[in-house]
Amino acid sequence: MDEQTQTELEAAAFRRLRAHLMNDRTDVQNIDLMNLAGFCRNCLARWYQEAANERGIEMSKEEGRAAFYGMPYEAWKAEFQTEASDDQKDAFEEAHKNMPV
Repeated sequence: MDEQTQTELEAAAFRRLRAHLMNDRTDVQNIDLMNLAGFCRNCLARWYQEAANERGIEMSKEEGRAAFYGMPYEAWKAEFQTEASDDQKDAFEEAHKNMPV
């Protein structure tokens, strides 16, 4: 497979993951993703922002989130995010206590 095709396939997979998380599974909370997978929508938005910055494209954290979420993060959060339960918070602390910062 040539490099351009590989890049296009990776981009398509990323777009599908983004659509899945943003449209199909808004019920899955970021803290649940962090507890199970070690990353969440905010991580993906940050990676997007970092990739832009590495290529000389100025993008703030909030601009990266808006690009990933398709709206300002605060608007998405108000519509879909719920308050984390004590159990979710405890699981997060347990899962991440030994992770490097």
